[in-house]
Amino acid sequence: MTNLTSLLVANRGEIAVRIFRTARDLGLATVAVHSDPDADALHVRSADAAVRLPGATPADTYLRGDLVIKAALAAGADAVHPGYGFLSENADFARQVQDSGLTWIGPPPEAIEAMASKTRAKELMRAAGVPLLDPVDPATATPADLPLLLKAAAGGGGRGMRVVRDLDALGEALRAASAEAASAFGDGEVFAEPYVERGRHVEVQILADAHGTVWALGTRDCSLQRRHQKVIEEAPAPGLSDTLRESLHTAAVAAARAVSYRGAGTVEFLVTADGRPYFLEMNTRLQVEHPVTEAVFGLDLVALQLRVAEGEALPPAPPEPTGHAVEARLYAEDPAQDWRPQTGVLHALHVPGAVRVDTGFTDGDTVGIHYDPMLAKVVAHAPTRAEAVRVLAHALAGARIHGLTTNRELLVRSLLHPQFATGQPDTGFYDRHLTALTEDTPDATAAAVAAALAAAAPAPGAPLAARIGGWRNLRSQPQTRRYTAAGTEHEVRYTTGTGTGTTRLVDHPGIVVLAAAPDRVTLEVDGIRRMFHVKHNGTEVYVDSALGSHTLTPVPRFPDPQDRTEPGSLLAPMPGTVVRVAEGLAPGSRVTAGQPLLWLEAMKMEHRILAPASGTLTALHAATGQQVEFGALLAVVQEEKPA
Repeated sequence: MTNLTSLLVANRGEIAVRIFRTARDLGLATVAVHSDPDADALHVRSADAAVRLPGATPADTYLRGDLVIKAALAAGADAVHPGYGFLSENADFARQVQDSGLTWIGPPPEAIEAMASKTRAKELMRAAGVPLLDPVDPATATPADLPLLLKAAAGGGGRGMRVVRDLDALGEALRAASAEAASAFGDGEVFAEPYVERGRHVEVQILADAHGTVWALGTRDCSLQRRHQKVIEEAPAPGLSDTLRESLHTAAVAAARAVSYRGAGTVEFLVTADGRPYFLEMNTRLQVEHPVTEAVFGLDLVALQLRVAEGEALPPAPPEPTGHAVEARLYAEDPAQDWRPQTGVLHALHVPGAVRVDTGFTDGDTVGIHYDPMLAKVVAHAPTRAEAVRVLAHALAGARIHGLTTNRELLVRSLLHPQFATGQPDTGFYDRHLTALTEDTPDATAAAVAAALAAAAPAPGAPLAARIGGWRNLRSQPQTRRYTAAGTEHEVRYTTGTGTGTTRLVDHPGIVVLAAAPDRVTLEVDGIRRMFHVKHNGTEVYVDSALGSHTLTPVPRFPDPQDRTEPGSLLAPMPGTVVRVAEGLAPGSRVTAGQPLLWLEAMKMEHRILAPASGTLTALHAATGQQVEFGALLAVVQEEKPA
């Protein structure tokens, strides 16, 4: 038996915060590590001590195992928990941790070596008789092999993954996948296998001790994915036959025993539309979606990881599961703009209701460019799947998230979508439904009215002069305020009086003003009384109600001439690093509409900058390795005139 006293978490964000929470409950001192951008991050503030990793990029900080071990020894930690991602599936790092006299909270390095490379893991599983998809050699691929899925051999989380449907695109896809994998995991190896349309991603959580006990803690369905990263997960996986469920449990336990596994891990399968399972990979770490398993089994998997590492034996069998749990990942991204990640200040994050919220942010924190844009995981647990889905959707719909565009509306609509309600999601869900799920934005008319009335309302105790407001001296004349929301301009005209209830709207039939204060407005909308919460922050106004949440921007009375840009200008859609410029690209180059000109890396993902039209490149302001801010001018394309 080993008695731990102090734990360093070699990670950041919500997973570090979550591990620290359990460590404190167990009486362990906690140590954080942080990059320079993370110096004041929540995980740093949550720990008893913190050690700086100089630099900003993952390669310079959280992927530097030598610096992490040095930090653990300097801070007096006697154990290292890797979380997920970064070095969590790096066998050399695990071995170096142990060689330094520290306890590794994870499986033996030999098990990581056997399973962390997906290519070697598949060979091992094939020998054990587990069904596999046959690999495809990209060098000899033919049209009959399409579509193909390229995957990083050394990690997960969607990094280094590409679907290839055209052989002409295979070379570029291999290069991009390898570069992304190398950036995320320090290993650019990728492999190819058949891409199964409308398959389901089903996985089994396992937990093993050093005394021969292996638990199969049920199934999870993680089929709703964007860019091969999970968005909504649930436990147990719905719609599986008892026979299939039992076969998945058996295969997962066999995989763990085959490598003398110890600790928490996940065995992932692809289940075809006709119910045939194929082994995908084994993740030798804690998964992002572990809270849904914790909910249905009533366990703390991090606490069990720590106890197993100390040498404790698991009971012969796990507790019986109860109910159903669903998790949604709340991302700072715009699904309608090719999942474009967002950066900036998170002014407010509040999710109401009886749900679990795991997050690495608090109000006022900054979401930067270097790391994954996930803001939080929101988890609902209930006796039935239908109730868990309803609770989660209601909590997300009522959340107040100010400062950044998020996927919150997409999550709510996904949870309420008929296909998800049937319990038969698949990995192609967003390929088919994304446009419909993002095209109709809630009407912001009532929100604009609330924003205008809140702006005009005097603060409690304000002097009489503050009650006049507006742009006109004659209060009997209509006053006007304009806002833009989701690209649509809304004009609000109203008149004010001296007493309560004397504000009247002009040209807004169906909306009656009942009360107005700077932070709260009550309206009657189509005969229904609605309350609108209004928050002004800088140049933005955030309005939340049961009708939806809106971010509005006041329209200035006079346009700013500096807002205009030269036609054909390519602006950086996000802060990031230019990782590649198209070969031979220079001022004077001929380009065609849709041609990739530049590649930006932001939040561990590559984003292509495309030519907006066919024509001539007249200016190029970007170079490989250059860091650019949001809105920076990258290049200018002069569109060719039609003959």
